[in-house]
Amino acid sequence: MENFTPIASTIGGALIGLSAAMMMLFHGRIAGISGIVSGLLGPRPGEVAWRLAFFVGLLAGGLVLGFALPDFFSVEVTRSPLAIVAAGVIVGFGTRLGSGCTSGHGVCGISRFSRRSILATLTFMGTGAITAAVVTQLFGGVI
Repeated sequence: MENFTPIASTIGGALIGLSAAMMMLFHGRIAGISGIVSGLLGPRPGEVAWRLAFFVGLLAGGLVLGFALPDFFSVEVTRSPLAIVAAGVIVGFGTRLGSGCTSGHGVCGISRFSRRSILATLTFMGTGAITAAVVTQLFGGVI
């Protein structure tokens, strides 16, 4: 297995879980990234500051890690720019269609035993696995 990182993955998962729990505990909100960011596009009064702080924190964390440990972000992209843009649009559409993303449904929803989130997570994980297999088989993994 290539790029198997159980320790880093476990630490990352624990930090994601901790941040989701803190968001619920201190703010009574689900740490769903798509919902937080979409709330910045059409904000309600009193909703901008915490959403902006959360979003900026996500970006800042990635930037700090990128400068401190640049090898963490060294990946080889074998897809064309068009394929990457198309994938992003499709994921965005799916996020809107499913009323949430992996963080909202997969992390926060499943931990709350939400039937809707469990079904949504099963749907997007299954669809993603099928799509990856089909693209790899049809296009040899390089479109």
